[in-house]
Amino acid sequence: MHKSGFVNIVGNPNVGKSTLMNLLVGEKVSIITSKAQTTRHRILGIVNTEEYQIVYSDTPGVLRPNYKLQESMLGFSQSALSDADVLLYMTDVVEKTDKNEEFLQKVQQADAPVLLLINKIDQTNQKELEELVAKWKDLLPKAEIYPISALNKFNIDIIKKRILDLIPESPPYFEKDALTDRPARFFVTETIREKILLYYQKEVPYAVEVVVEEFKEEKDIINIRALIIVERDTQKGIIIGHKGAALKKVATMARKDIERFFNKKIFMEIFVKVEKDWRSRDNILRQFGYRLD
Repeated sequence: MHKSGFVNIVGNPNVGKSTLMNLLVGEKVSIITSKAQTTRHRILGIVNTEEYQIVYSDTPGVLRPNYKLQESMLGFSQSALSDADVLLYMTDVVEKTDKNEEFLQKVQQADAPVLLLINKIDQTNQKELEELVAKWKDLLPKAEIYPISALNKFNIDIIKKRILDLIPESPPYFEKDALTDRPARFFVTETIREKILLYYQKEVPYAVEVVVEEFKEEKDIINIRALIIVERDTQKGIIIGHKGAALKKVATMARKDIERFFNKKIFMEIFVKVEKDWRSRDNILRQFGYRLD
């Protein structure tokens, strides 16, 4: 008997979806920062044993879109409701239960079993948590509710066990040695983008996309040429910084993580290019892998 299933993680921005994803997969496949809207794509992380294959899916935080990039991000989140064998709806002790009611109604109508995970329980007390659980029982009566702390790994093993109970018997969907459906260069772009989110402030990180133009893997080294895309000349100046100091710092931080990920020496060049208003241009968004339905 072999079990396989798709387990999709959905919820509002900044509730800890990417942290949970990396815990469940056991590898860092999603970038994590304290900023909302960190995840832009739907990213798969695959866990394999001889007995089962679980395909986890991290999705962008649900929001009302203000430009076409965010429309695509919302599309990734909504598609996760329809093709899940198990749906993990993630919230936390901070956000209001009535946030984004329209999306919540779609979760209620989902055919798959729903595990509602209340994250960051280390930031509340028992009485407040019990009141929050009662509210969520009213909102999602069919869901199983689990208080968790992704940061402290509390209740994560229980979640894993319950997921394994719920996924169906099926042959594997991917090769048994696969970690993700994404190519290697995708993790280079995401790592660079993570460092930009961590290093820069305000609107600049959200106006950035990263493209890997060259990825040449040799026996002991990987040669990478990456391009940071921004929307304005002023943003380009901020990314580069005085005498290139800011860009050099980001490149060094990213290179160290990429070397750990691939377990190889990395030689990386990074350049910055202005592509005006790319977040609202269909042709550019499609080039960057965003789906515009």
